Amino acid sequence: MYRWGHVGAALFLYGPVGAALTRLGEPGLAGLGAAVAVGCATVPDADELLPIDHRGPTHTVWFVVAGAAVAGVFGALGGATVGRPGAVAATAGVAAGLSLGSHVLADSITPMGIRPFYPLSAWHHSFDITPAANPRANTAILGAGVGFALACQALAVGLP
Repeated sequence: MYRWGHVGAALFLYGPVGAALTRLGEPGLAGLGAAVAVGCATVPDADELLPIDHRGPTHTVWFVVAGAAVAGVFGALGGATVGRPGAVAATAGVAAGLSLGSHVLADSITPMGIRPFYPLSAWHHSFDITPAANPRANTAILGAGVGFALACQALAVGLP
């Protein structure tokens, strides 16, 4: 997938979490998490700028776990300035984990697929549904993600 498809996938997975935070009276944390999710949506594709294989180490479950942990640490450091390091850390870590995980999942629908357990396993997975460059697929995933996240928020605040 391309940038906008990954943003949509991240918002789709994060939407229920943001809604739960809003419902719990934490709209600021919900917004922070959405920003982290969108900000992390294309991080795995930084491998295209590095001397490593595209969809190699940055498209694995290990990278997802490490990225979530790093985001949680940064969230804890930033949360200390607002007096809620645990809540900010948890929100940042969960949002980053969902976003990075959504990236790997979204790339699994392309013919190129992913190797989610590399280097421990050479197993390759692809649903082979659509090429990453398909503009209709990317736009559809973006629309679905934005729409679902907004619907979740509407339900959280009690809109019909």
